[in-house]
Amino acid sequence: MILRRFHDPQLAQMSYLIGCSTTRSALVVDPLRDADMYVAAAAEAGLKITHVTETHIHADFVSGARELVARTGAKLLLSSEGPSEWQYEFAAADGAQLLRHGDMFDVGRIRITARHTPGHTPEHLSFLVKDLATTEEPVAILTGDFVFVSDVGRPDLLERAAGEAGTKEESARQLFTSLGKIRKLPDYLQIWPGHGAGSACGKALGDMPSSTIGYERMSNWALGERDVDAFVERVLDGQPEPPDYFGTMKRINREGPPVLGRRGDPPLPPPESLAELGLAGALVIDVRAPERFARAHVPGTLNIPWGGSFTSLAGSLLPYDHDLYLLAENRTDAVAASRALMLIGLDRVAGIFNEDACIAWLDGGRALGRIRQFTPELLLEQAAAGTVMVVDVRTKAEWIAGHHRDAEHIPLGELPRALATLPRDRPIAVYCQGGTRSAVASSLLSAASIEAVNVPAGWIGIEAAANGS
Repeated sequence: MILRRFHDPQLAQMSYLIGCSTTRSALVVDPLRDADMYVAAAAEAGLKITHVTETHIHADFVSGARELVARTGAKLLLSSEGPSEWQYEFAAADGAQLLRHGDMFDVGRIRITARHTPGHTPEHLSFLVKDLATTEEPVAILTGDFVFVSDVGRPDLLERAAGEAGTKEESARQLFTSLGKIRKLPDYLQIWPGHGAGSACGKALGDMPSSTIGYERMSNWALGERDVDAFVERVLDGQPEPPDYFGTMKRINREGPPVLGRRGDPPLPPPESLAELGLAGALVIDVRAPERFARAHVPGTLNIPWGGSFTSLAGSLLPYDHDLYLLAENRTDAVAASRALMLIGLDRVAGIFNEDACIAWLDGGRALGRIRQFTPELLLEQAAAGTVMVVDVRTKAEWIAGHHRDAEHIPLGELPRALATLPRDRPIAVYCQGGTRSAVASSLLSAASIEAVNVPAGWIGIEAAANGS
């Protein structure tokens, strides 16, 4: 058996290519939309992708299953478990083979057995993997968003992201039942999960790329909990707020993501054309570091820094029905950011700019924008004097854990809708936990012609300053 694991750091997502060394055929599980990387990996290993499947209808990225099938001509296999409202609507039209609990299919000498493991989603499948060239016993289980290293998939997304009210407790009970079945599997069996640390599909995922049933039985709290009511309470407690775009992903993946086909990098328009785009109301995303943006930026642009939280921030704030332009320090960052947007369905990147566009803006006789930065001490002083309005853009859970007493709580995802209600008679100072979300928020305010001040040290710094430490 040949195994290739793909890890996307933006999404903390894992997908897998499993190949038969005898027939040179291969299966891809839970692919992203970037079909090139799977095709290239298969070619490098001397494999042909003949089968494509996924564990469930994903909420955190656009599935690449249709994309990869269109590229390779592989057979598409999808779950037909769960209620009718959570079936793949495009399965019949695409000629997909539908899978139920216990169904098997072979990829050369590799045998895959589907196991229905609902809880994270109603239709969720896990896949037992056997290498028949070696043994009749399974070597691994692909658990998708069912079991992670040190944690399990959250059962509240159907309610909180997809709007299915009243489903989270029942989903949690289904998850408990599914865990009871996996406990019976042999200790040696490897676990190949769909996500690692940093994913919003769980709350305490480990950073190891894989595990075993035996190790998780010893170390994973969920496999150790034998009381269903205690499990339900614990698995639902403290789940982070899902990014706003998760509901859109569920809808796209259920209805069937559009197939993009092979596409080159976005075009690089002349630097001076940014002025015309800006005057025409184009949506320009500046992906440079917050401190660089704060020192000088084209007015009206939105700062979403390229980095670990770029995808979740962009998905929560950017419209899906609008052309986008990216401005980056260099072309490499711009192309990488464009790819990340494509993974969550933001396909309409119409062009990319580098910092020459800022110079061209100045050469045209226009001023660049700037955003003031406050230290925690200065924020405390200005807030006490009432000369600024303080806005906390963190999540509800972070707010409850502690906040500035004079702050107004407006989570970042809600800020665009709140802009019209904010005062214009004094600066608005924004903070988050560590500085990234407040940088985005201050750029949103500035683009709306509101005088914004960022507190890059965040609540961590403010709390320390307030306590005199």
